[in-house]
Amino acid sequence: MHSAVREAILAIKSRYAEPMTLDELASSVFVSRYHFCRIFGKATGVTPGRYLAAVRMFEAKRLLLTTSLRVADIVCSVGYSSTGTFTTRFTSTVGLTPTQYRDPDVRALLVSMAPDLLRLPSSGTLRDAGVELASPAVHCGGTVVVAAELPPAVGPVQVLAGIYPQRIPQCAPVAYRYGEMAGRGWITIAGVPAGRWHVWAVAGQVNGPRQWLLSGRSASPVVVRPGQTTRAEVRFRELSPSDVPVALSLAPLRNRSLGVQAPRLVRAVARGDPTAVVFVPAMAARNAYCP
Repeated sequence: MHSAVREAILAIKSRYAEPMTLDELASSVFVSRYHFCRIFGKATGVTPGRYLAAVRMFEAKRLLLTTSLRVADIVCSVGYSSTGTFTTRFTSTVGLTPTQYRDPDVRALLVSMAPDLLRLPSSGTLRDAGVELASPAVHCGGTVVVAAELPPAVGPVQVLAGIYPQRIPQCAPVAYRYGEMAGRGWITIAGVPAGRWHVWAVAGQVNGPRQWLLSGRSASPVVVRPGQTTRAEVRFRELSPSDVPVALSLAPLRNRSLGVQAPRLVRAVARGDPTAVVFVPAMAARNAYCP
């Protein structure tokens, strides 16, 4: 990674609560604005502005879940000047209000990939949530088949592969599968609403000589059409200091302001070959995504 990008990421992660402009970031690493945007996007896959916004949103989620600070105090500490603006942006991005995000179910079913907050719920935790719901959008959905590959040294891990509207996941996936895999495998996610989506997956191993937490994403968005199959590829890798922090919850909470239901988990049922990779049947998004 270009040294200017590393320095800019360090600046963003240490000064996200301060007002920060693109010109200031570029000047701080002694490169032109145009060159800075080009090398930053090539290294991280997102613009500097989106990276900063993601860091601020992650920190807001972390504070909501781990402290008793008032929402107004959190707003100031993550770089927003208006509680109303923050609440609107948080709700539209995450699918829950800041107050709803403090629900215990959100914490229990949190998926987080950041150096200071690493978490992936176990399959038992997911099943214990006791939520069983058939996909409401299967009849008009498509299928995404993901070719997934783990690093050679990694043993069997739990994998959550999801379909998201954003390149940097912020809300529950519109469809996903959860289960165990090792080496290479195919993950079939059915009931995906028609549209243009991003594939992001996280893998975790909590029992063993070493704990693994890995992430991977498709190189480009996938276009899903009703009744058709789309293919994608994900290669898992260990987190790096430059990765955008990600935190999302699979909690099935209803957002009254949006009038929608967050996707919910379905109990895993293993069928067929016991050596095959088995995943929880995918949850599709709400009917609003149907054409």
